[in-house]
Amino acid sequence: MFDRLKVPFAPDRISWRVGSTTQDKSRGLALAYIDARDVMDRLDEVCGPAGWQCRYPHANGKTVCEIGIRSDSNSEWIWKADGAGDTDVEAEKGALSDAFKRAAVRWGVGRYLYDIPSIWVELEAKGRSH
Repeated sequence: MFDRLKVPFAPDRISWRVGSTTQDKSRGLALAYIDARDVMDRLDEVCGPAGWQCRYPHANGKTVCEIGIRSDSNSEWIWKADGAGDTDVEAEKGALSDAFKRAAVRWGVGRYLYDIPSIWVELEAKGRSH
């Protein structure tokens, strides 16, 4: 079961965001990511809707997500966790989503995305970007 969590997502499920930028903001580092709903769908598909759960304790003011998956062999819950701070957009909601996706990476979901080389791309000036 756990190997099925690691299967790469279809290319159309991968999104890109700008990470670091040059000082003049003319170029940025392209970073791949997946949406939290895709993670939920993967957990439902592999574990079944009743075979996984998550909870959100806090630690030192940061949001932590714990994802539990029911073991096939003995039906006991196995937990893995990770956390995130507030984001620039929708701070608390972003922290919940980021912590959830980070906890899922601990299970192997989307972990391969960290191996995709980040490349510098030209940026278009929009809004407050300059």
